[in-house]
Amino acid sequence: MTIESKLKELGINIPDVGKPVASYVPFTIANNIVYVSGQLPAESGDIKVAGIVGKDVSLEDAQKAARICAINLIAVVKAACNGDLSKVKKVLNLTVLVASSPDFTSQHLVANGASDLFVEVFGNEIGSHSRAAFGIASIPRNGAVEIAGIFEIS
Repeated sequence: MTIESKLKELGINIPDVGKPVASYVPFTIANNIVYVSGQLPAESGDIKVAGIVGKDVSLEDAQKAARICAINLIAVVKAACNGDLSKVKKVLNLTVLVASSPDFTSQHLVANGASDLFVEVFGNEIGSHSRAAFGIASIPRNGAVEIAGIFEIS
């Protein structure tokens, strides 16, 4: 099964890559490693899950936000691969930032929203990855989650 057919089976539409809102590029490539800038839980430029997790945003909604971020990461990787997701050889690492209230300590569970999607889409061998999940005070544009990723491509 191809990655594209798997995405279709999962009902996931990969969006076009949005334009950066500050002074950065969506990705850089060095030695077949793609470094993807932090992605927000945005669809068509609109933040879909905003606020502070543990205060304004539930764990379940934060996991949905992480999933949206992961879809946006896939969109950037697809652009880096000139539209060919079969070039993805390994999801190497995710850095997951969660806008959290001081007493919220389940950032790792929020991150599962993204991690689980990568395994669903790419399979266990390619999609499993290392990661770090952090609780922080705020995220640009009031997003509940922001995720950056590192990918190996052919």
